[in-house]
Amino acid sequence: MKKLLLFSLALVALFSFRVLSGLDDVIGALRSGNATELARYIDDNVEISLPDKADRYSRSQATMVLQDFFANNGVKSFELKHKGDNGGNQFCIGTLLTRSGSYRTTVYLSSRNGKQLVREIRFQQ
Repeated sequence: MKKLLLFSLALVALFSFRVLSGLDDVIGALRSGNATELARYIDDNVEISLPDKADRYSRSQATMVLQDFFANNGVKSFELKHKGDNGGNQFCIGTLLTRSGSYRTTVYLSSRNGKQLVREIRFQQ
C-alpha cells in the first residue's frame, strides 16, 4: 500500500513539473526574444496585443508578428514579476526589456489535450 501511495505521489509531482515546464519554456523564449521557440507553445489561434495594434492570429501569423516585434525592438531580457496557476490555466507577468524601452508583458496559457498553450500575449508600454 505504501509503495502504491509513493508511486502515485511521484506521478503527481512529475506531471505537475511537466505542466509548469511549458510556462518556463515560454519565459525562456521571451528572455531570449526567440519567436520561433515561443511559437512551439502557441495555440492554433492566439490574441496578441502590441502597443500599436491588437488582433487574433494563427500560429504562423503570430510567429511573424512576434519576430517582427522582437527584431524591431531588440530584446535585451525578460524580468519575471509573477507567475501563477488558476484552475489549470497558467499565466505570467513580467517586464520585457528592449532597446526601445520596457514593456509590461502578460502571457496566458490554457490546457488543451494535456498541454499548456499560449492563448494570449500582451505587450504594454
